[in-house]
Amino acid sequence: MIRFLSILIAALVLVGSASAEKRIALTFDDAPRGDGPVLSGAMRTDMLVRRLFEARAVPSAFFVTTKGFEEGLDGVERIETYAAAGHLIANHSHSHPWLHQTDVETYLADIDEAERRLARFENRRPWFRYPFLDEGRQDVEKRDAVREALAERGLMSGYVTVDTYDWHIDRRWRQAAAEGKSVNLAALREVYVSMIVDAAEHYDAMAEEWLDRQPAHVLLLHENDLAALFIGDAVKALRQAGWEIISPDEAYDDPIADELPETTFSGMGRVAALAADRGASGAEVFDHWSADEAAIDAKLEERGVFSD
Repeated sequence: MIRFLSILIAALVLVGSASAEKRIALTFDDAPRGDGPVLSGAMRTDMLVRRLFEARAVPSAFFVTTKGFEEGLDGVERIETYAAAGHLIANHSHSHPWLHQTDVETYLADIDEAERRLARFENRRPWFRYPFLDEGRQDVEKRDAVREALAERGLMSGYVTVDTYDWHIDRRWRQAAAEGKSVNLAALREVYVSMIVDAAEHYDAMAEEWLDRQPAHVLLLHENDLAALFIGDAVKALRQAGWEIISPDEAYDDPIADELPETTFSGMGRVAALAADRGASGAEVFDHWSADEAAIDAKLEERGVFSD
């Protein structure tokens, strides 16, 4: 009996430890974005700040595309609002270029321009996130040149480990609004939240199988109306699934930050790239509906999100 209780207690401890390992930081790209299907940019910022506070998800990180400062009078003020609320501010380039379509000198000048414009903000972090997660595709020489230049500038890659196509849901919503279609917000929320939780679980399983450990994860989202309206629901669902919401500082302190992948496959984030380095391949490993436009469209259709 004593031996049975000892085994049971040990098993419970292991379950608790496994649960505690599910840590994830929230990050938002492309701030400050323009008006969305239902919210102005300023309204979105105010709502997102409030919802993140209510969800106890402060700090999160905002990766800023500084050309947005030129597209509206409130761009700088909105980033100041995020910083003043305790969120972290980092570089997502000035003009959001594809690296594989841009020469290295021009690409680095774009990063430098964003750094210059971001120097004024509180809570700055020396992180750079590649637009489109594009690290040069098959051009290893270009990839390595940019990696070296980032190191010289004291900038770390603001990598992600959990990729989502929330931008595609946002695009479909914008199209529906432009066409005068009705939007079932409850169904839209369901698709958005399930996409985030399912994606986190997918990359969690990938890391467990191919990295033999669970890194602190970094979730890729965008500063859009979906986030402003539904991030609280997403955080609640993540916690219900056993995830701990952590600071991006804690996430980027994980050893995976120093594991630069050898593969040129970077579009699904660092866990996927490192898994590819270790021999992972095939749809059964990499395919997931959260990063598949057609699969997302099927979810939207199935739940009747948009209708005439």
